[in-house]
Amino acid sequence: MTGIALTIAGSDSGGGAGIQADLKTFSALGVYGASVVTAVTAQNTRAVTAIAALPPQMVRAQIGAVLDDLSVGAIKIGMLGGPEIIRSVAEALAPYQIPLVLDPVMVAKSGDRLLEAEAVCALRDHLLPLATVLTPNLPEAAELLQLPCAADIAARLEQGRALQAMGPQWVLMKGGHAEGAICSDLLLGAEAAVFTAPRIATRNTHGTGCTLSAAIAAGLAQGLETGAAVSQAHCYLQKAIAAADGLGVGSGHGPVHHFHSWWPA
Repeated sequence: MTGIALTIAGSDSGGGAGIQADLKTFSALGVYGASVVTAVTAQNTRAVTAIAALPPQMVRAQIGAVLDDLSVGAIKIGMLGGPEIIRSVAEALAPYQIPLVLDPVMVAKSGDRLLEAEAVCALRDHLLPLATVLTPNLPEAAELLQLPCAADIAARLEQGRALQAMGPQWVLMKGGHAEGAICSDLLLGAEAAVFTAPRIATRNTHGTGCTLSAAIAAGLAQGLETGAAVSQAHCYLQKAIAAADGLGVGSGHGPVHHFHSWWPA
């Protein structure tokens, strides 16, 4: 049967992040994608100019409609916005035993805040305990823990374990915000693994977090174990970043190339 993944996230009118990036990623990796829209944003590669959250009851109705009919193998959660939507999503998903990848989206690549500060507590209390894989970047991990940003691998390990103690089965501490020629992602769970790649010199990295978490969900929907799903997603994202400059989309932080293996060079 066809693997099916569901994204619960905000819409990016520029197409580089959010549900647009998630659905592209699902398709590129051979998975059928369904979506639940939590918010609509007016944004492009330069800035987010407006955000409108959907009513929590509409978000919950979308989740019910999808899960009532489709055999969803994995769920990715991205931008949620406010605490009411967070609680509604958690309540809607609690009865299901579906692998859940939680990307704690807080700030856009442009620097615009996408998660209300008061919603961080709701995210921590209601969704972290449901997560199969939590995928924070270093600033997001620090905000969830109310600690300074991890400055070295030892601090990343310590913060990752602290986040894991809040409920997620696995925590992927992403290293994109760190320094150095090598980018390292640290996966912590039943065992630990490090995924490394040369840091690519490009400004076109819009949607990297969304794409990575969606790619992990795609792997889980295909029946991969968590470590294998993360490994596949890491490889896919690195190739999407390496091909990003060939797209030439927008005048700011352009998107990664989701269809790098399919479109002609």
